[in-house]
Amino acid sequence: MAKYRAARWDWQRVASSSIFVSYFWHQILGPGAGMATTQERDLYYDPYDVGIIADPYPVYRRMREEAPLYYNDVHDFFAVTRYEDVEAVLLDNATFISGKGGILELIRAGIELPPGVFIFEDPPEHTIHRRLMSRVFSPRRVAELEAKVRQFCAQCLEPLVGTDRFDVIAELGAQVPMKTISMLLGIPETDQEAIRDHADANLRTEAGKPMKVSAEGLLSGEVFADYIDWRTEHPSDDLMTDLLQAEFVDETGTTRRLERQELLTYLEVISGAGNETTNRLIGWTAKVLAEHPDQRAQVAKDRSLIPNTIEEILRFEPPAHHMARVTSRPVEIHDRTLPKDGVVIVLVGSANRDDRRHPNGDSFDIHRTIGQTVTFGQGIHFCLGAALARLEGRIVLDELLDRFPVWDVDLSQAALSPTSTVRGWQTLPVVLPGG
Repeated sequence: MAKYRAARWDWQRVASSSIFVSYFWHQILGPGAGMATTQERDLYYDPYDVGIIADPYPVYRRMREEAPLYYNDVHDFFAVTRYEDVEAVLLDNATFISGKGGILELIRAGIELPPGVFIFEDPPEHTIHRRLMSRVFSPRRVAELEAKVRQFCAQCLEPLVGTDRFDVIAELGAQVPMKTISMLLGIPETDQEAIRDHADANLRTEAGKPMKVSAEGLLSGEVFADYIDWRTEHPSDDLMTDLLQAEFVDETGTTRRLERQELLTYLEVISGAGNETTNRLIGWTAKVLAEHPDQRAQVAKDRSLIPNTIEEILRFEPPAHHMARVTSRPVEIHDRTLPKDGVVIVLVGSANRDDRRHPNGDSFDIHRTIGQTVTFGQGIHFCLGAALARLEGRIVLDELLDRFPVWDVDLSQAALSPTSTVRGWQTLPVVLPGG
């Protein structure tokens, strides 16, 4: 039967204007007998489609109501969109495993991941590596960062006082997370931008295409090799030194320290996650509060509202919209049996707006009683950096409101970042009163 091809769209034009594009790229034939496909109902979801990425929420809503278990036969994956289904998949790590990669591109590449990629491991390796990481990424260490993060914010914002506009991503989003994670790791200030840009480059994609991945390029960690050598001879009070010196019992019962490749991979994962997602949170904070000036004014007047405001932004516009898992056995979801080795994408961006969990989920409300979300995952793979991201988000908003209680955003000059793993702004100009 005829197949309809999606129109080609200019990424910058679509992303900067946040226009939801009508799309017609779908196939009529279903994946198998008895499987009612969303394509048959003129509903199509593609994690690489720039039109959908620009505004995915109308598609998510239709999927939740019309196809809570969705099958995409172009990229061969299933997707769950309702909160209870997303939560169930994330909590059942025995059935929905992470060891083949937590993103679609890694799973499809069939790469043998190097040791130390704890976010893409299953027990017992994951249990051991996560426990080790929890020891050195402790609540105490995160809490001690507040004064430094405020200092970083001041360094970024003070030169902007008196201007009429600035790019909140370039001046704040790309700076504060970089300085924070580099301080934690022990990266010299002269090298911080290069390390950040290395992590960012690994996540960039061509518009409408999957991310290109390789174990050598994405997860080798070789960019940190010289720092490890230096810290071996010159230990300091930083995360890199802690990891170098930490002893643990591995899955064989052997007491040892991390091998060089494990440590390199740890640092690659931490650096990328620490920079990218918090950058996106800062961008969404600026945009969402610009679009809700009355609520922003309430926060500016009463700073005790900041923690819940950040939680609501994380629910409303999460930095990462989807995670991937692979089935370890046949499993039934919504009266359909998924095969062993099937790929399941959990759409956390959809689950967070599910009215069944968060009433009137498509509305932004800083006074909402939020409870639990799936922004940072759930279960054994709950994000270890969640506390740090929240801390940075709260401090950035507080410092921003101190200097700029009112702002707008210029979406005509804004652009979404071309990545498939996170969703957020590459450029987002902030316009100040009189600008």
